[in-house]
Amino acid sequence: MVNSAIWFRRDLRLDDNTALNAAIKSGNKILPVFIFDDHILNGLNREDHRVEFILNQLRKMNAELLKVHGRICIRKGDPVEVWQRLISEFDLGEIYTNRDYEPYALERDSKVKQLIENTGGSFFDFKDHVIMEPGDVLKDNGEPYTIYTPFKNKWLNKFTGVVIENIPLTPAFIQHSDEFPDLEALDFRPSQIRIPDFNLTDLESYAKTRDIPFLDSTTRVGSHLRFGTISIRKLIEMSRSRSETFLSELIWREFFIQILYYFPKVVHSSFRPQYDNIPWLNNENDFQKWCEGKTGFPMVDAGMRELNATGHMHNRVRMLTASFLCKHLLIDWRWGEAYFAEKLNDYELASNNGNWQWAAGTGCDAAPYFRVFSPSEQLRKFDPKMEYIKKWIPELLSGNYSQPMIDHAFARNRAIATYKKGLSE
Repeated sequence: MVNSAIWFRRDLRLDDNTALNAAIKSGNKILPVFIFDDHILNGLNREDHRVEFILNQLRKMNAELLKVHGRICIRKGDPVEVWQRLISEFDLGEIYTNRDYEPYALERDSKVKQLIENTGGSFFDFKDHVIMEPGDVLKDNGEPYTIYTPFKNKWLNKFTGVVIENIPLTPAFIQHSDEFPDLEALDFRPSQIRIPDFNLTDLESYAKTRDIPFLDSTTRVGSHLRFGTISIRKLIEMSRSRSETFLSELIWREFFIQILYYFPKVVHSSFRPQYDNIPWLNNENDFQKWCEGKTGFPMVDAGMRELNATGHMHNRVRMLTASFLCKHLLIDWRWGEAYFAEKLNDYELASNNGNWQWAAGTGCDAAPYFRVFSPSEQLRKFDPKMEYIKKWIPELLSGNYSQPMIDHAFARNRAIATYKKGLSE
């Protein structure tokens, strides 16, 4: 019998987990493993609430495993170095894990695969994070799609349903003496922000209500997909007959994942290279006002204050705040993308990058550069009674609210002229 490890990453659950199911079916003794990756942790604020969320979810998983005489082995460090020690310490011959498609993850997994294969062992990875992974939905000529609608049509054409597989936790678990860590052991502190549970009870109304920020009728499922506390298969099964609009959002997520996979340059560069010639102003004072929600544009400011206070921002407002930063203030989309990455509960590189490039007009399936959203028009359409902005801007009616930092008409004309100049070079 071979000793096997199941490596949890973006799949923090014990039900309908493809790699875990495969490890159980192997009949081998299993060591559940989670690694807090220093490459990721070192770039975070010490009160990052997402680390606390991960630790709490691992604690729930561990409680379930204890019922069947298993325990998660939690380590911290460089994953390759950690696996070097684990392989030796527990005489591991197999690692089971679910695939991750981000550039860093691909490089990391390649090194760990090489490491265990060098010892005569095996590395097994599985599709779990998506329904259609890169390579599953391609043009007839074998090239990746760069426009969403044909990608979606092919996705739907290929989709034949999902299989949800829950296997009883019956393996013999490898025993270890590692203590379950607390936040302090990871060099983090508790946060005031909490990631809420998702809510799928009103999906039938999703298409009608999702653009109204005050109703807060979005599902909040993004964080749970990001960390895998719910499987995409279960989510599809729960939602596909109830909301075509919501299903389209899930397909957008897979579209951006395959864009990042095939075009990793988008992490640091515009999808369309000519847009890297835009002469951004990048005024740091203007950026700070945007970050703090002090631009004088209520819908923008409410969104930024909601983000700073809760780690969440309504989807409609995300689009406006991103457009405002890039078009009104002429600040590089990468600045905003990095700020959202620091703050968002549901931050996921592919979607965050894809949506920011869409808003900036630099992406593969982007809004035209000459589309400049009017903050006052967005307010009139989506928060006409000012219920959302009053919640986040209590000084709105007191006379103490900031004046608009820029005139919309001026900003729109300047943005169009600036983009034209950059694209002509």
